[in-house]
Amino acid sequence: MGDGSAPDGDGGDPRDGTPTVTCSRCDREWDLDFELDELHAGNRAVEQFALDHQRHTGHFPDDVTPWLVDCRRCPAGDDFLAERPARRWAETHARHTGHAVELRRPTDGGSAELVGEEQ
Repeated sequence: MGDGSAPDGDGGDPRDGTPTVTCSRCDREWDLDFELDELHAGNRAVEQFALDHQRHTGHFPDDVTPWLVDCRRCPAGDDFLAERPARRWAETHARHTGHAVELRRPTDGGSAELVGEEQ
């Protein structure tokens, strides 16, 4: 990135305003140029980075708390960054397997909504 000085007549550093993500567990900070320029993630750049980070490190970066879905009967489950895909996964798993699935909000402090019924 630039030296922090004001942009000159050529429009300045095109990366100014690029979002950054930090992870205190990794003790690192990343700017999201790759997600924006190479992956063309657009307004989902932070989400894409967070999902990739979790897949490769086993944890999410700072300030990212996922929705959790866990089957009560089998080891199936996943983490999602939005309610809609989390709820869809829970409902689809319950429908196809007859298993009850716990759906936890990121900020709920542990209480879970039960999706589906044990059969």
